[in-house]
Amino acid sequence: MSLSTHHMSAMSSSTARIPPYFSNTDHRQRCLAQLRSKATGLEKYIYLNGLKERDSNLFYEVLLGNMLEIIPILYTPTVGDACSNYSHIWRRPEGLYVTIENKGHIRQVLRTWPTGQGSRIAVVTDGSRILGLGDLGANGLPIAIGKLDLYIAGAGIKPTTTVPICLDLGTNTEKFITDPLYLGVRRKRPDTVEMDEFMKEFMEAMTDVFPQLLVQFEDFSTDNAFRYLEMFRKQYRCFNDDIQGTGAVVLSGFLNAARLASVAAGKPLSDQRILFFGAGSAGIGVAKQLMSFFTLLGLSEEEARQRIYTVDSKGLITADRKGLQEHKKYFARNDYNGPPLTSLIDIIRHVKPTALLGLSTISNAFTEDVVRLMASLNTRPIVFPLSNPVSLCELDYADALHWTNGSVVFASGSPYKAVEYEGKFYEPGQGNNMYIFPGIGMGAILSKAKNVTDAMVEQASIALAGSLTDDETCSELVYPRLTRIRDISAQIAVAVIRAAQKDEVDENTLFRNLSDDALLEYIKAKQWQPTNTHSLPRL
Repeated sequence: MSLSTHHMSAMSSSTARIPPYFSNTDHRQRCLAQLRSKATGLEKYIYLNGLKERDSNLFYEVLLGNMLEIIPILYTPTVGDACSNYSHIWRRPEGLYVTIENKGHIRQVLRTWPTGQGSRIAVVTDGSRILGLGDLGANGLPIAIGKLDLYIAGAGIKPTTTVPICLDLGTNTEKFITDPLYLGVRRKRPDTVEMDEFMKEFMEAMTDVFPQLLVQFEDFSTDNAFRYLEMFRKQYRCFNDDIQGTGAVVLSGFLNAARLASVAAGKPLSDQRILFFGAGSAGIGVAKQLMSFFTLLGLSEEEARQRIYTVDSKGLITADRKGLQEHKKYFARNDYNGPPLTSLIDIIRHVKPTALLGLSTISNAFTEDVVRLMASLNTRPIVFPLSNPVSLCELDYADALHWTNGSVVFASGSPYKAVEYEGKFYEPGQGNNMYIFPGIGMGAILSKAKNVTDAMVEQASIALAGSLTDDETCSELVYPRLTRIRDISAQIAVAVIRAAQKDEVDENTLFRNLSDDALLEYIKAKQWQPTNTHSLPRL
């Protein structure tokens, strides 16, 4: 065989099936065009999932270049559809399943994960309360996968150091148990004793197999979310984003919203009164975090607690209610002795809140009457409908503007587009946990924090509140624009590391000798970036 013949043979085996001018085109734009051609969010999710499998580097390039478009597909709201349908759209192994049937040998299961001790962060769900969709069982894995993609995009965590985990402990949702395509264990969920035994074995095994791992709990049922956070937070490097992350991001937005509202009203910040509509793990977690708003102003814990009111499906939560769940007792009112207040309108008239926060997952719960009443009580009413996804949000942004004549200070949990009202464009805030958890994760990982302390979370919130640019402040935004998320996450990571040092939980003490500017530059240099060189498509 001649040299030229050999060359042609080698070429035909590698590149002849690639279009001749492929390298002269921008394949990222081709991928975007293919993505945008899909008719539904779920089809777009499936397409991106396939792109990640074929070329993960290209996937992250496309994600980083188009975050505002793609994040709502990888995470809320579309990830809710992906979870609900996961047993039917499943195509390939993506994460790690640890089932109730693995109890007694969880370590062996964890050791099957390929990166082993190189792993740095895991998002762990048991699928029992996915967004506002309820118990999805083993279908909950996409929530962990999507969350880790946001750590990668938002903070620059290296993809190969992430571990998405679904604890398949069964499901109490009958339609999944009877679905012939359901991927999970077909049994009811365990009782508390069996669940506790499983979780204790799991967390001990996680520390043995992944000694440098940060664990983020995600979408556990309300009681278990609080239970396992309290059980493990002092013993392991872990936190719960539904409780602590949501609380921190709302605190940050509220710091900025309260400044706008208080200036407009000519009243001190300490006059704020906050009404929470929804008292699950997220609602109570946020309420506890917002205690910091008042204590940072110099108020006592009791004075702060008295300025927060909580409402559940039965109405205003009062201490004399029989059978009150444990996590609701802290904010239960002792200063109301009348008949039960069950109507939100009546509760608002009684409380006269300056801020109404929704974490109820009840669509359109903030009716026109409710919003107009808030506007009649406040020069600039603060209204944060924070439930996800959009289909479960308490209030639409356009309605909020129209019903308050543009005076509302608004932030939602899901994304809304800017709205024109009476010739002016209004830009909504989004209390997206993505502002907070990537920076907390990066700071905890780099400092090798033994625990994620309350101060670390609080300082993350304060750093986020202070990250607005002059333009964002002039536009009266309560959150920075998400396109700056990597810079924001780096600033938050600095604050988290400093708080870890102050609490003396940092095992990496080298950063103590760096100035804040030097630490910020170090963190930015550590942020993972996809390579710019493109390999040929996989054949």
